[in-house]
Amino acid sequence: MAVSTTQTANPPTSTPISSADFETFYNWSTFFSILTGRADPTLRQKYYDHHDDINEEKYTTRCNNDKEWFFKHSPIIRFMSHNIDLLAPSSGSASITSDTVTCARCPTSQAGGFSPTHGILICANHIRNRGHLEDTLAHEMVHAYDHMRFKLDPYDLRHAACMEIRASTLSGECRWGREFFTRGQWGLTQQLQECVRRRATLSVAARPACKDDVQAVRVVDE
Repeated sequence: MAVSTTQTANPPTSTPISSADFETFYNWSTFFSILTGRADPTLRQKYYDHHDDINEEKYTTRCNNDKEWFFKHSPIIRFMSHNIDLLAPSSGSASITSDTVTCARCPTSQAGGFSPTHGILICANHIRNRGHLEDTLAHEMVHAYDHMRFKLDPYDLRHAACMEIRASTLSGECRWGREFFTRGQWGLTQQLQECVRRRATLSVAARPACKDDVQAVRVVDE
């Protein structure tokens, strides 16, 4: 009996999936689950957190570059910066410049915030584009101006409602194009008023002193 000289080939081994491939697979699979409405809230949040982990440096760098440009070239940002300087001490200690605006990743869903102690924070991981950043920065600069001009108490809900109404109105974030094309608000009448009321109500409702949405609506309508 002849002996076969053909050697049996070893079974193919699977190639380990690299971490980069795993991240791509994870992002796309979860993305489609979210897109089709099959992802539960926990999975959806894990996707967003994972996405922010991967892109944190990119988002922060983009935010820093854009804010530098806005302080040099944006009419509304330069206007707000100038008027804040008029109220600030001559030493410049209270001025709002690109150096005093911080771009960072935020665990909350907000796009930005203002603190009399810490200044302006831009949540780089929640900024959609340059226009969104400009609106957010202008919104927070209105808060900074109002704090210096009127000495408002942010813990007083009536003061908070006034601050949010002014910021939404003056920052330009409620202009027709932004509402129509970005937020899907297609009304043609009373659009500015509805946008300001809606956004102010959401901001007031998110404050710890506010009991519920009903109280937020009542305070804003006052």
